Amino acid sequence: MASSVRAALGACALAALGSSNLRAASDAGPAKSGGLGSNVHIGMQTYLWGKDWDVSTIIANLTRAQLWAVELRTSDHYAHHLELTSTPAERREIRKRFEDSPIKIISVASAEELDWPDEAQFRAAVQSAKDHVILAQDVGSSSVRVFPNKWHEGIPHEKTIERIAQALNEIGPFAADRGILIGLEAHGPAGELPVMRDVLSRVPGRNVGVKLNSDPRDSHGDGWQANFDMVKDRLSNTLHLKNLQDTRYPYQLMVDNLVKMDWNGCAMMEYTHQVPDKVEALIEHRKIWEEMVANGKKKAAAAGQIITS
Repeated sequence: MASSVRAALGACALAALGSSNLRAASDAGPAKSGGLGSNVHIGMQTYLWGKDWDVSTIIANLTRAQLWAVELRTSDHYAHHLELTSTPAERREIRKRFEDSPIKIISVASAEELDWPDEAQFRAAVQSAKDHVILAQDVGSSSVRVFPNKWHEGIPHEKTIERIAQALNEIGPFAADRGILIGLEAHGPAGELPVMRDVLSRVPGRNVGVKLNSDPRDSHGDGWQANFDMVKDRLSNTLHLKNLQDTRYPYQLMVDNLVKMDWNGCAMMEYTHQVPDKVEALIEHRKIWEEMVANGKKKAAAAGQIITS
């Protein structure tokens, strides 16, 4: 099962953004992943449950939990030691360790914010994002996460939206030349989905997309479905899950939509709540997710949707 899911994750890692391109990548290598049987996969982000796990522990724990993808967070002294300061030798070693394991690095999660009105801070953030693209390329990851991220006092929202788009229009082509996707996480005050829609309407590069963040505010305004529909044609290849047992977010509705559109990506667990055994909790949440995907497939089949695997 690990090898088949890893192969499917490789397909989604190479997929360009946009539902039609994602479907083409899926058709090239559909997953046969045990009871899951879907292109909607699940993995883990190392913030915060994996913060103290070194590479060996990440591989061991995710293998035990049957989560075949990981997003490695940088910029905060994580035990896996993947940082912009990592030497070429360290990068090669991390890449080899994961390539020799069942676990695939699907994303490198930077902490870069692209909203800075100050020119020096803005240029530093753009350069750091580019450096993360190189880091991702070096370790065999397919994508990099960046933040929008906030509004600034005295700065019109429209100007901040333009600023974020300006950054992405520089970072996006740089990443595309290296085969890397950019996930703009729906994070921070400037990260609401209607704002993400407005930002990406100014960013033509299809390797830049919205990274959903499972925030209850996604249901504000006209509701979750309307907000999702604004960005569904520009989804990134990863999204973040919070607590799947938190009913404030319509997880089943999200899964139903992802299955229906044949989204070929990976949902990354990004949990902060305290549990006595993190690996057992990962297993529990994986099973909840798999049940949601199975329910989504049943609904799609009943509605006459074609399920590819």
